Amino acid sequence: MSSVEDLKRQAALEAVKRVQSGMKVGLGTGSTAKHAVIAIGEKLAAGTLKDIVGVPTSVATETLAREWKIPLVPLTSDLTLDVAIDGADEVDPRGDLIKGGGGAMLRERAVEEKARVFVVIVDQGKLSPKLGSSFALPVEVAVDAVTAEADNLRKLGAEVTRRGGDASPFVTDNGNAILDARFPGGIDDPRALAESLEARAAVKAHGLFLGMTNVLVVAAPDGVRVRDVKP
Repeated sequence: MSSVEDLKRQAALEAVKRVQSGMKVGLGTGSTAKHAVIAIGEKLAAGTLKDIVGVPTSVATETLAREWKIPLVPLTSDLTLDVAIDGADEVDPRGDLIKGGGGAMLRERAVEEKARVFVVIVDQGKLSPKLGSSFALPVEVAVDAVTAEADNLRKLGAEVTRRGGDASPFVTDNGNAILDARFPGGIDDPRALAESLEARAAVKAHGLFLGMTNVLVVAAPDGVRVRDVKP
C-alpha cells in the first residue's frame, strides 16, 4: 500500500514528464507540488533537462527552487508559460478546484493563468463529488477587513475561522489574512460564489480555481491516471 506521500510524488513525477528543455515552467506551492520542483531540479542536475526557467508561486517555492538550482524569472505581464504544475486541495468531477491550503492562491492564480497548459497533481484523496464537501474555501482578505469579510461570508452561509486564530494569525506572502470558509453540504454554485467574492474590494484572492485545469493527474494505490480536461 502506497503512503499518501508516495502518491503525491508519483503524481508529480508523471506531470514532470511534460516538461521539456527550453520551457518556461510555473512552479506550484504545497506538499505535492514540491515533489515536482525537486524532480525538475534533479533532471537539470543530471542534464536530462536544459535551459529551463521557472516562475515560483510563493516564497517557499522560490527558496526550494533555488536550493535545486532552478533558474527563476519574475512574472511579467507579457510572459507566457509553457506549463504550470501545481496541486489542489479538492477536485470535483469537472476538474474545478479548491486551492489555497498553503496560503499562496493569489500568486498561484497569477502564474497559472499565464500557462498554456495547467497540470494539476493530486492523490486520490483530493477527489470530491462537490467542491467544499471536504475542504474549507480559503479567502485571502486585507488584514483591516477581516471582520467585515468574515461577516459577509457568514451571510453567504459559511462557517468562518481566521487561519492561525487571533493569537497567531497566518499572514500570506502578500501581507494579507486568510479566512477559511466551510459551507455545510458543500458549495452549490461555485461560479456565483466566485463572482460574489471578486466583487469585494477587500478580497484579494480566493481558492476557487474554476475552468483552469487542462490536465489532471491522480495517483492512487493501483496506479496513476491522467485525464485531459477541457475547461
